[in-house]
Amino acid sequence: MSQNSMSTALVANNLPIPSALGSLEAYIGAVHQVPVLSVEDEQRLARRLRDEDDLGAAQELVLSHLRFVVHVARGYSGYGLPLGDLIQEGNIGLMKAIKRFDPNVGVRLVSFAVHWIRAEMHEFILKNWRIVKVATTKAQRKLFFNLRKSKTRLGWLNAEEVRAVAADLNVSEREVLEMESRLSGRDIGFDAPADEDDDHAPPSPAAYLMAEGEDPSQAYERADGEDHQLALLREGMARLDARSRDIIKRRWLDADSKITLQELADEYGVSAERIRQVEANALKKMKALFAA
Repeated sequence: MSQNSMSTALVANNLPIPSALGSLEAYIGAVHQVPVLSVEDEQRLARRLRDEDDLGAAQELVLSHLRFVVHVARGYSGYGLPLGDLIQEGNIGLMKAIKRFDPNVGVRLVSFAVHWIRAEMHEFILKNWRIVKVATTKAQRKLFFNLRKSKTRLGWLNAEEVRAVAADLNVSEREVLEMESRLSGRDIGFDAPADEDDDHAPPSPAAYLMAEGEDPSQAYERADGEDHQLALLREGMARLDARSRDIIKRRWLDADSKITLQELADEYGVSAERIRQVEANALKKMKALFAA
């Protein structure tokens, strides 16, 4: 099965995409409801896809990893590009990774897929970031068009020219220099051309945009565990009465100004021992959720 045919078939079989669910929040909520696969299930499905071209297995693998694509996409929010677009690009990388995944290698799919997911996002960023960021305000657009006209006859502006342009267009010198730098940039490919001399060519983005450090599968599992713990904490707090919730919040969750039992006792008009009892009962109820 080709990559394009697999992608088409998955979409036809109700693979969720952000636009189809009406809002990005709904999409993210939906993909986080899909259970994470165990190692055994992941291996079984990967073998079914590899040996039988089983589209159902491919769909299960994709669905169970969509939340990871969201996790990776959030790491690129600083580029000012829509999160939904980054997620969709990452989903393409995920499908490419699943098509190429070999269950016999002995690594989790998420560790293999993270490089394909990031590669698609990087390509999208490199194609779109300069266009998006070149001129986002009225002053920047004016500066953009004036500098473009000047750049047809000038090289890099000297300090005096920068000051003159800034004064003429009522913008800061820093904005002039930044816009000049953007206009002087050029688009580059994610991977280095095959015919480049390795000893002299500058490194391509593929060489320096990849994250180093923690194993992707461990980072994913840790982040997913943290999300689960936070959800349990919110659920536990919601189950408490107003007084118990206030005591727990101010005793344990307000890191900057932790209040004492006596201060709460004075506020509620009871003894410090009573506040301690309420706190202990509330913590017991919440711990039961984490132990379940």
